[in-house]
Amino acid sequence: MQAYTELAAPSAVTHSLTIALTSATASNLVVAKGSLLQIFTTKAISAEFDAQNQPAQPPKPEPEFDHRAHDDDGLESSFLGGGESMLVRTDRTNNTKLVLVAELPLAGTVIGLAKIKTKHTKSGGEALLLAYKAAKMCLCEWDPKKNTLETLSIHYYEKDELQGAPWEVAFDEYVNFLEADPGSRCAAFQFGSRNIAILPFRQAEEDLEMDDWDEDLDGPRPVKEPTAVANGDSDTLEAAYTPSFVLRLPLLDPSLLHPVHLAFLHEYREPTFGILSSSQERAHSLGQKDHLTYKVFTLDLQQRASTTILSVTDLPRDLYKMIALPAPVGGALLIGENELIHIDQSGKANGVAVNSMARQITSFSLSDQADLNLRLEGCTIEQLYIENGELLLILNDGRLGIVSFRIDGRTVSGISIKMIPVENGGNLIKSRASTASKLGKNTFFVGSETGDSVVLGWSRKMNQEKRRKTRLVDADLGLDVDELDLEDYDDEDDDLYGTESTAAKPAQALNGAGKSGELSFRIHDTLLSIAPIRDLTSGKAAFLPDSEEATLSKGVVSDLQLACVVGRGNAGSLAILNRHIQPKIIGRFEFPEARGFWTMCVKKPVPKSLGGNVTVGNDYETFGQHDKYMIVAKVDLDGYETSDVYALTAAGFETLKETEFDPAAGFTVEAGTMGKQMRVIQVLKSEVRSYDGDLGLTQILPMLDEETGAEPRVISASIADPYLLLIRDDSSVLIAQIDSNNELEEVDKTDSTLQSTKWHAGCLYTDTKGVFQPSVGDKGADTSKIMMFLLSSTGALHVYALPDLSKPVYIAEGLCYIPPYLSADYTLRRGLARENLRELLVADLGDTVSQSPYLILRNQTDDLTIYEPLRYQAEGAEPTLSATLTFKKASNAALATSPVETSQDDAVQQPRFVPLRPCANVNGSSTVFLPGPSPSFILKSSKSIPRVIGLQGLGVRGMSTFHTEGCDRGFIYADDEGIARVTQLPSETNFTELGISVKKVPLDSDVCGLAYHQPTGTYIAGCTTNEPFELPRDDDYHKEWAKETLTFPPTMPRGVLKLISPISLTVIHDQELESCESIECMKTLQLEVSEETKERRFLLAVGTALSKGEDLPIRGRVHVFDIVTVIPEPGKPETNKRLKAIAREDIPRGGVTAISEIGTQVLCLLLKGRNAWYEVSRKMGLCCQLLSLI
Repeated sequence: MQAYTELAAPSAVTHSLTIALTSATASNLVVAKGSLLQIFTTKAISAEFDAQNQPAQPPKPEPEFDHRAHDDDGLESSFLGGGESMLVRTDRTNNTKLVLVAELPLAGTVIGLAKIKTKHTKSGGEALLLAYKAAKMCLCEWDPKKNTLETLSIHYYEKDELQGAPWEVAFDEYVNFLEADPGSRCAAFQFGSRNIAILPFRQAEEDLEMDDWDEDLDGPRPVKEPTAVANGDSDTLEAAYTPSFVLRLPLLDPSLLHPVHLAFLHEYREPTFGILSSSQERAHSLGQKDHLTYKVFTLDLQQRASTTILSVTDLPRDLYKMIALPAPVGGALLIGENELIHIDQSGKANGVAVNSMARQITSFSLSDQADLNLRLEGCTIEQLYIENGELLLILNDGRLGIVSFRIDGRTVSGISIKMIPVENGGNLIKSRASTASKLGKNTFFVGSETGDSVVLGWSRKMNQEKRRKTRLVDADLGLDVDELDLEDYDDEDDDLYGTESTAAKPAQALNGAGKSGELSFRIHDTLLSIAPIRDLTSGKAAFLPDSEEATLSKGVVSDLQLACVVGRGNAGSLAILNRHIQPKIIGRFEFPEARGFWTMCVKKPVPKSLGGNVTVGNDYETFGQHDKYMIVAKVDLDGYETSDVYALTAAGFETLKETEFDPAAGFTVEAGTMGKQMRVIQVLKSEVRSYDGDLGLTQILPMLDEETGAEPRVISASIADPYLLLIRDDSSVLIAQIDSNNELEEVDKTDSTLQSTKWHAGCLYTDTKGVFQPSVGDKGADTSKIMMFLLSSTGALHVYALPDLSKPVYIAEGLCYIPPYLSADYTLRRGLARENLRELLVADLGDTVSQSPYLILRNQTDDLTIYEPLRYQAEGAEPTLSATLTFKKASNAALATSPVETSQDDAVQQPRFVPLRPCANVNGSSTVFLPGPSPSFILKSSKSIPRVIGLQGLGVRGMSTFHTEGCDRGFIYADDEGIARVTQLPSETNFTELGISVKKVPLDSDVCGLAYHQPTGTYIAGCTTNEPFELPRDDDYHKEWAKETLTFPPTMPRGVLKLISPISLTVIHDQELESCESIECMKTLQLEVSEETKERRFLLAVGTALSKGEDLPIRGRVHVFDIVTVIPEPGKPETNKRLKAIAREDIPRGGVTAISEIGTQVLCLLLKGRNAWYEVSRKMGLCCQLLSLI
C-alpha cells in the first residue's frame, strides 16, 4: 500500500478548445492539463495597467534602516523613504487576459476535446466532448446554477471484442485522438490500432418538421410531440445523442491497415472525413518512399455505412497530421516533417518543401523553399486569418511563421511560408507548442507541455494608405488601431459598389490588394508551468555574508527549498519551490508590546479660511496618497492595555503626542476611516471614538444600553463607509451610520429578529461588483450598496441590505454544517457534523484583472472554508436574492497548524483571538490575511482559484497593510516573539496558480540535470545546446567525408555546466564540454581527496556520453569538478565562485548514465546498455591529482 499527496496540480497544457460553453454568446477557453480541466473566459484590459507585462525598470536602491532607534518616542524608519515615481509612457493598446471560470479535477487523462452544438443545453451554449486515454468519451454541458460541468453521457469501448489480436497492447498505450464534425452531426474517436468509434448527435433536421415535406404527396404534416431535454424534468427524455457504433478501418477500405491521422472536412452536407493512412508499416529505416494515401469518406449515420469519394496516392512517407480548413481555402492541409501539402475537394494537390531533405525522401511535386531549413516535426498550425488564406505556424523550437495560400478563383494554386523576424516577436515562444486555439480576432492561446503557455496577440503594420485613415480617429479615445478593423469599412464599400466572391478576396490579399504589412506579435498573458521536471534537489536560500538582507531575513526563510529544472529547449528554467511565502523584509525591529496594527490614509480638515468651494491641495485629498497614520494596540508585561498612534512620513516613523488621541483609553479592537476618509474611527472595547484628520477628538459613542443600563463589551467590529457594525459580548449587534456632518448615529433595528437573535459573528461588505443586488441584472441598482452578513448562534446566515433593517434579504439555515452548496432552500440532513464556527467574513479576492467576493468561514482551529457566491435565475423563478443566490464551497486543502501549547500560569499571557484582516491591495492583490499560530494569506489571481498559502515564520499577533514611499503596497506584522517587520511579497514569484511559491529563473537552454553544492550553497545545472554536426574530415578510413557538404546538417548535443549563484539566482560561470558530449548524470559527492589526511570534500561528478556517429561506438567519460573561490566581478560580489576541473577519466564501454558514491572513494557507475559496476576513483588517480593541485 502506498499513500501520497499531490504537491502541485498538473501544469502542462496538452489540449485547448475555444467554445461557447457557459452561454450562447460566451467565448470560453477550455484547457486540459492531463487530469485537470480549466475553463476560462477572456477580459481586455489596458496595457498601461497590466502589471504582468510592464517593462522591467531598474530596481530602486533600497533605503537603509536605522536599527538603533526603535523606542516609542521615535521609531526611526528610514525604510519609509523613497524616490520620485518614474514617468511611464502611456500605452493605449489592450491586452487580452484569461479569467478562470471553473477548475475541475478529472478521474482520467484527457487526450481530446471537441465542441458539439446540441439541441438543448442548460446554459444555451455548446456541449463539451472529452476523450480519455483509456478509450472513453464523456459528453458534458455547463450547469449555470452550480457553476460546473454536468455529465450527460459516458461512452466506453474497453470491450474484449475490440481488443484485436492477443499481442496488441492496451488501448491506453496507443496514440488515440478525437475529431468532431464541424456541423456537430457526429464525432469520431480513433482508438487502438484500427478502431474508430462514431458518436452521432441529434440535429434539428432529424425532426419530422423537415423542409422537404410535401403535403400533397406525403399527406398532412405530422404534429410534433413535445420532447424534453436530457436530464430534464419530463418523464420522456430525449438524449442529445444516438447510440454510438465502432467501425474497423479495414472494413471501410482494405488499404486502411496503418492509419496515421483523420479529420472531418468542411462544406459537406453529410459528415465527411479524410484519413491519412498506409497499407504498410511506417518506418524511415526501411527506405520506402511515397507510400501514404489520403482518402475521403462520407458517412451515412442511419445505415452506419460509408462511401469513398476521393483518393490521393503516392504521398510522402513523413506526413503525420492533417488539418481541415474552412472556406475560402477548403480541403485539408497535410503536415510532414519536411513539407506541407494541401489537397482540395477535387483532389488537386499543392505542396512546398521547407528543407533540402524533402527532395531525398519523396518524388512528390513540391515548390521549393528549401532555403528555409525548417524542421516541421511536432509543429502546430492554427488559422490566423483564413479569409486572407493565412495560417500561423509554430515550430517545435517555438519560432513563428506564416503559411500563405495563393488562390486563383476558387482553387488553391500554391503555398508559401514566411518566418516572422525576431524584432517582430518571432521568438516569443520558447518551446514546442502542444495546442493552439484562436481566442479572438487578433489573439491566440498557445499551450505547451514543455514550457509556459501564453496568450499571443498580433497586429499588422499598416501601409501609408491605411495610416491616413487612422488619422481620422481621435487620439483621446485611447483605441487600439488593430481593434478598429479598418478593412471592415472597405467591405462595406464593396457592398455598395459591387460584390465579389469570398474566394477571390484571399487571392487579392496575397497579390497586395488586401491587408498588407508585416505581422508583429506580443505576449498578452501567461499560464505558469513547471513541466516537465527533469531533475530536482533540495537547497537553501543564501545571502551575502554579513549583509543587511541576511540580518533582516532571520526567522522568515525556510530551512530548505526545492529546486527543480523544468521545461525543454529554450524554455529550460530553474524553479525554486517553497510551501510558504518568503517575504521580502524592508525593516525589522523589536516591538514586544504590539498586538494589532491599523494603517490608514485620512484627509486633513479643510480650514475655515479656505471655504467650502475652494480647490484644495493634495494634503486634503487621498487619491494616490500613502498611509499617514498607524494605530497600534499594545499590551505591556503587566497586562495593561493601551493604544498609540504613529505618523508615517518620509522623514520617519514617530509617535504623535500633541493630539487628542488618548493612549490610556484602552485596547483598540478595530480602526479605520469613515465619512469619505474625513474621520478616523477607533473602536475600543467600551466605546467608539471619532477623530478628524488632525486626530482631534470629535465624538465618543459609548456602549451603554439606556433601557437596561448594561455596558456590553465589543468583541469584533467591521467598517464599511458609511456604516459601522459592532458585535458585543452579549451576542447583540450595534449598527451605526455616519451622517453628512460626519457624526455617528446608531441605526434603529426595526427587525425583531435582529434584536432577539443571538449573533455569533458578522461583517460588512461594499458590493461594488453587484453580486448581492436585490434582483438579477438590475442595472438601476446601487452597485456600491453595503451588505451586512450575520451568523447566528444556531448557524444560520442572515443578509441585510443597508440601510434597510426591517427584514433580511437572504436567510440560509445550516451554514455551520458546511454544505457543498448553500442556498435559501437548503434542508439539513441527519447525521451531519456541526462545525464550531468562530468568524465570518465577506471580502474581495483577486488581482487587478479580476476581483470577486467570497464568503470566508473560520473555525475554532483556524481552518478556513471558502464559499463562492453564484447568481442564477431559473426560468419562471422570481429575480430576488433568496431565489437566485447560492454559495458554492471552494476547494481548500490547506490545514492550519496546531498552536504551541503554553502553560496556564497567570504570568504567561495567553494568545488572543485576532480576527481575519481583509487587505484591499497587497502587491496589487486583494487578499485576506489569517493571523494567529498559522499565519496565511488567501490569495487569488484571475487565472486561479483561491489559495491559502502560509507565511514563513512564527505566529502573528497583528497585521495591517503598509503603503509608504519606501514600502509600496506592503504589510507590517508582529510575530509571537515580539519582532515587527515591514515587508512586501517577493517579486517575480507566483503563488496562486499552483498554490505554492514558485520562482522561475530562465536559463534559455535545454536543462537535463541539477546538483546542489552544500559548502558553497551554489546550484549546478547541466544544460545542452544543439550544434550542427559534421563528420570528421581527417578520418583516414573515410576519405570521402572530407568532400561532404551539407546545407541542412543534423544537430548533436553539447553539454554545458552552468554555475548558478544562490544569492541572485543568475548564471555566474559556464563550463562547456567537448563537442558531441552530452550530460547523462551529475551529482555532488563527498569524496576522499587525500590518502594521508583522509580529508573528504564535496565535489561535482558528471557522467557523459560521446556519440560522433552511428558507425562509431559510444564512449563514456567521468568529470570531477571543484567549486573554488575567485575574485568577483566589480559590483557583483556573488560572482566569486568558479567551476574547476580536477579529474577526468574516459571509459570506452558506453555512456555513463548513473553515478554515486560508495564508502569514501568509490564511484558507482551504470554504463549505457550494460549492467556493470565500475570503480574509477583509484583508476583516475583522483587522490594523487588532488594532492598535486592542493
